[in-house]
Amino acid sequence: MKLETLYRTAVSLGIANDPRGQEAIRKILDDERARSEKLDGKERETWEADRLFNPYADTRILNGDPSVEVKKAIVGIDMDVSEVLLAHTLNRDLAAGIDLVVAHHPQGVAMAQLAAVMPVQADMLAAMGVNVSVAEQLLDKRIGEVERRVLPANHSRAVDAARLLGLPMMCVHTPADNCVNTYLGTLFEKERPARLKDLIDLLWTVPEFRAAARRMAGPKIVNGAESARCGRISVEMTGGTEGAKTIYESYAASGVSTIVSMHISEEALENAKKAHLNIVLSGHIASDTLGLNLLFDGIEREGRLEFVGASGFSRTRAAER
Repeated sequence: MKLETLYRTAVSLGIANDPRGQEAIRKILDDERARSEKLDGKERETWEADRLFNPYADTRILNGDPSVEVKKAIVGIDMDVSEVLLAHTLNRDLAAGIDLVVAHHPQGVAMAQLAAVMPVQADMLAAMGVNVSVAEQLLDKRIGEVERRVLPANHSRAVDAARLLGLPMMCVHTPADNCVNTYLGTLFEKERPARLKDLIDLLWTVPEFRAAARRMAGPKIVNGAESARCGRISVEMTGGTEGAKTIYESYAASGVSTIVSMHISEEALENAKKAHLNIVLSGHIASDTLGLNLLFDGIEREGRLEFVGASGFSRTRAAER
């Protein structure tokens, strides 16, 4: 399939699985179109046309002609200069036929805009019963922290390597995270695990988590006992990066008992413990791998692709899940 088809299909699948709902996304895109019509000067120069159909600033074609045909992609969770060089070496020495580098975690212009996707977290918190003004104000502080953290980074190293080696490159972040968020939310709603041990056992039925467990990086309870009741479960798999570290008292007040997340910082974990919340980590790389696999299941309805797994990713198709 063409690179642009792959890209636009990934975005469409992200929208279909967005926790805000498609109507909310449609309004975001309509607002962006209206805003674009008023831009001039410096704002017009830095505006991206992708914003008219893609609400995820952390997902972009980073290098290459969108019309290029893609048959085989090397895919990884973190694709830096070393992985780009790996793709080039495989093509040169083994005639691997790799014609696209796909990163999950954003690079280039997508990394520079990571904080722009975080507002979804306020909607997710509101859906769990947290006062929306509390969610937004706490999140605004965290968004500022993330903006300042990514601002000085050298965003373009891997993208420049891909450009110099003539390799098309893209990154797909929030659309994949939306897919795993929906998948796990639906799984927990259907199976209704009673206790944390049951929740862990349920995660073990997912091939990506089971494979991660064999590598000692699988699901783990980091607060709460195996016998603790799950109660109301909140799934935190999307929204760019970790949210407000001080939100946990509001979670508890809204009736949430258990949070299932990819990862959690020590500061956030201590706050969650003070709020007496159960915390289960599904595993960062395993969760990202599951999200990409769910996304690729949808993309492959448009055409079969070959995959070279790298940097923590391995392809598992729907029939194996």
